[in-house]
Amino acid sequence: MQLASPQNLQLAADHLSSNDPRLAPIIAHAGLARLAPHTDYYGALVSSIVSQQLSVKAAAAIQKRFLELFAGTFPTPELLITVDAEQLRSIGFSYAKARYIHDLAKHIIDGRISFDRIPEQSNEQIIAQLTDVTGIGEWTVHMFLLFCVGRLDILPVGDLGIKNGIKELYGLDAVPTPAEIRDIANKYGWAPYQSVASWYIWRSLDNKPIVT
Repeated sequence: MQLASPQNLQLAADHLSSNDPRLAPIIAHAGLARLAPHTDYYGALVSSIVSQQLSVKAAAAIQKRFLELFAGTFPTPELLITVDAEQLRSIGFSYAKARYIHDLAKHIIDGRISFDRIPEQSNEQIIAQLTDVTGIGEWTVHMFLLFCVGRLDILPVGDLGIKNGIKELYGLDAVPTPAEIRDIANKYGWAPYQSVASWYIWRSLDNKPIVT
């Protein structure tokens, strides 16, 4: 399974430039997509929960206080569940988000989530595994697969930036539905590089993609 790397991102840029005349000038201007996968899967998911419905500045402040709560080190799942909701509330969490990160920790502790299996799992298997956690939806997992795992063929049809970018770039009268986004991706041959096409769609709006 292909992952983001300079070589693969060049292959993606060449493929998309050849197949999609709307993306070609954006690719020429932006250069290679800047996708840098990493393996801090647990940290990425905790951060994505913390950041839900917050500004970048507010999320950063809460994440700083979160680390301070654990003496500056990122807590293991076993340590995280020892901190109750009231302590998390005191650093800016909502009760809902406290419940979400506790549920994530429990899934990891009892083996329902095994990050060691991610390299050989399909996108669909990872989506099913992670959306079993309360508070993690398909959009969050799409961002996780795209920016953290580095999968190259993710199409985040529920992302507002993708919807708005496609509406503008392809001259649509209305924000596209998920089915219409998939139709455009098929028409212009984005596969097997739909993640990279999505990155360029964000760039077409001069939006900085949200990284989990």
